[in-house]
Amino acid sequence: MKIALITPYLPDTHSGNAHTALRWRRFLRAAGYRVDMATAWDGRPADLMVALHARRSHPAIADFAARHPDRPLILILTGTDLYRDIRTDADAQASLCLARRIVVLQERGPDELDPALRGKTRVIYQSAPARLPRPKPRRFFRACVAGHLREEKDPFTPACASALLPAVSRVRIDHLGSALDAAMAEVAHRSQAQYPRWHWLGPRGHGEARRFIAASHLLLLPSRMEGGANVVCEAVGSGTPVLASRVPGNVGMLGADYAGYFPLGDAVALADLLGRAEGEPGFLDRLQLQCAARAPLFAPEREAGAIRQLIQELTP
Repeated sequence: MKIALITPYLPDTHSGNAHTALRWRRFLRAAGYRVDMATAWDGRPADLMVALHARRSHPAIADFAARHPDRPLILILTGTDLYRDIRTDADAQASLCLARRIVVLQERGPDELDPALRGKTRVIYQSAPARLPRPKPRRFFRACVAGHLREEKDPFTPACASALLPAVSRVRIDHLGSALDAAMAEVAHRSQAQYPRWHWLGPRGHGEARRFIAASHLLLLPSRMEGGANVVCEAVGSGTPVLASRVPGNVGMLGADYAGYFPLGDAVALADLLGRAEGEPGFLDRLQLQCAARAPLFAPEREAGAIRQLIQELTP
């Protein structure tokens, strides 16, 4: 069987969506399917389409559904789909209706969908191979952020939080990722000058970013919206606990009772959690135990099995 895999971002963008598409391609090929991955569908023969992003991939979704109304179409929803586009964008809403199955990447995802759509919705957590923790810095307490500088990621709340820590704190915040426009880069440069504990390290390759996360005491995830952040899987799989904004996509990954949440955009609350993580060993241990309990959800074999099961469900 031949599958057309449509993604708005190809691997060279180092985006979360690109990593999602790469994993699906790898798992589908390992299951014996032929997979063509592209940013648009050119009409080449395909028995099934998997499309990532309801709004951006809508042209391919609509074309495939029009030409092959009897063939299965799987739509994977991103964070901007779930928490923005499907509420107001006609293309994104049409994609939901055209899809035979909808995939969300964490357990709170179905809550955002109309009840009529939930019957064809499946939760498939993203995954990352487990890695041994790396030695942490001894001279300072590293909290890292891994993600592009985008409004949706609320990248500067950690910088503001760093200024609220006591003078004796050894916390250092390192941000890995590209600025996607000149305005964000300008704010980042100003923030580095204003907040000496906050360091923008710029873009890094995926492998280097994973090693950096594993060598950090904490991962920070301050996002305004997340579909199901793969960086959470990578941190948990490396034994690095997470401090995250309490937004549905993060709660769907880490669980409702996780102790490491702070209100969205609340630098004071984030600074308090950073201080506790640095100064209260019992608190950091609690976060690590809670992350370890979620780790089985993010195992590659679990994601691969769920993808195979979904395809078999549609092509008995």
